[in-house]
This record gives sequence, C-alpha cells and structure tokens, in this order.
Amino acid sequence: MAPSRTTAEIATQPEVWREALRTLPRHAAALPRRGERVAVIGCGTSWFMARAYADLREASGHGETDAFAASRFPYGRRYDRVVALTRSGTTSEVLTVLGRLAGTVATTAVTADPATPVMDLAGTVAVLDFADEESVVQTRFATTALALLRAHLEAEHALPDGVATVARAAEDAELALARPLEAAVREAEQFTFLGTGWTYGLAQEAALKMREAAGAWTEAYPAMEYRHGPISITGPGRVAWGFGPLPDGLAEEIHKVGGTLVADGLDPLAGLVLAQRLAVAVAEARGFDPDRPRNLTRSVVLADPGA
Repeated sequence: MAPSRTTAEIATQPEVWREALRTLPRHAAALPRRGERVAVIGCGTSWFMARAYADLREASGHGETDAFAASRFPYGRRYDRVVALTRSGTTSEVLTVLGRLAGTVATTAVTADPATPVMDLAGTVAVLDFADEESVVQTRFATTALALLRAHLEAEHALPDGVATVARAAEDAELALARPLEAAVREAEQFTFLGTGWTYGLAQEAALKMREAAGAWTEAYPAMEYRHGPISITGPGRVAWGFGPLPDGLAEEIHKVGGTLVADGLDPLAGLVLAQRLAVAVAEARGFDPDRPRNLTRSVVLADPGA
C-alpha cells in the first residue's frame, strides 16, 4: 500500500527545516526584534506552535512574549508587534484580529500561501510556500514555522541553554523518521504527552495530532504538573511521552505505576516528528484514513468568527 499523503509530507521535514534556515535572511525583517513586547496568535496547531515560540523567545531574553488562540486575543493589552501563524492564510479568527489591529500595531503573518487575504491584512508577511501541504492535518508547515522563528533567535545568539541549533534538529528529525515505533507504544490505549518550558506547546500539539488523525485518547501537561493528579491515568497499556529531559525522579514514578515511558533523546522538535508518525500509524491500525480526518477541514472559515 502506498504511504498516505500525510506520511509523505511528514518525511520532508528535515529538508524543509533546512530551507527555512536558508531563507531566514529574506524573512528576518518581518520577525520580532529584540526587546519588543510580542503576542503570537494562531488556531489549533498554529496556536500550539505560538505557545512553543513564546516560551522559547522569552527564555532567550528577547522580550516578553504571550501566545493566544486567535479567538481569545486581548485587544485591551498593548504590544509592540503581533505575529499570526496561519498555514492557509484564510482562518477567520486570525483575519479578524489582523483586521482590527490594522494601523494600530505592527503585525506579521507567517503563512504558506501568498494568494490569500492575510497578505493584505498583515503589515509584513513571511511566506513559507516551500512548506505548504495538502493534508488537512498540519505537520510540516507548523514545524517549519517554528523552525524559522527558532532559527531567528539562533541568528541573534539568543537560544536558551540546552536548546540546539535548527541544523541539529533537522539531523535528529532524520533519526525520528528512521526509528521504529515500538509495539507497546503503537498498541497503547492512552497517551499522555509532557513538556517543560517551550516543549509544553509541542506536547499539546502531539496530543492534538493523535486526536485529529486517530481519534485517540490523549492528554498533555507540563511535566511538573503531571504528578499533581494526571499521573493517575498512567498504568499498564498506557504511554507517558516526554519532550526533552524529564524532571528528576519522574521516569521512575512512571515505571512504578506500570506505564510505558517514551524519552527518545531527540531534539524536542524532532520528537514531534516521531509523534506525528505515531498518529498516522495508530490511525491506520484503527482503520482511519489520516488524510481524511473525521469532522475536520483544512481551513476553518466562519461567517461570523465572533459568534
């Protein structure tokens, strides 16, 4: 059987991340400047990438950075720049925010499609058309947008301690594409994804991929919060998956309750590639088509996004 379209797009990520590195000089002027107070918005997957970037940027010392689902943007707060992540360039809630902010604050959009309304509403635009995708479920555009933003921090010599370069992340992504998925993980009945700092956004995105593609029972938590109740869901036949290093003692606690621990040792962004592959594998094992997820469309366009 030929691989799904989603699988094919997942496999391109190391190369499109490298393309993001190559095109960074073309996009740098549109990206947040050091010291700016920034809000990052998106919907669904783009919101979780926004959360990851906000934590990464603030931890790098570039400036206060907040992330919001576009439908929850706080218009009463003052920002120097608002960054919108939108693969399609047509998402209603994102366009509403950009339209309301026009002329009042600097705005930037990161998108895959230059022939969409976001081009007229955003003050500046970074177009990652080389990372566009046909699939309903986002994979490579989302990670490439984050790779571009991460590379921008890297170029400013501002990556936090312990965060590797995007080039290294791309190398780890190649490992993630080749690594077998263990049967205990593929056949688990429940999945809990854990992250710390910027990787919590990645954990949330991994859980979303599992729900979207496979209809799986998934949750996501900050790793330190996991002990405060959520660990009760873990046990035999259930997975706890960490993005980046786990807090001291947590691995032992997961093993003690009988859970299957995934601590892959990869760059966290590459670890998300592995989770994307798991979502496709679980979907196919359950008889679902990962290219045609239930109840979803590629872009959400609402007649009244404020309703």
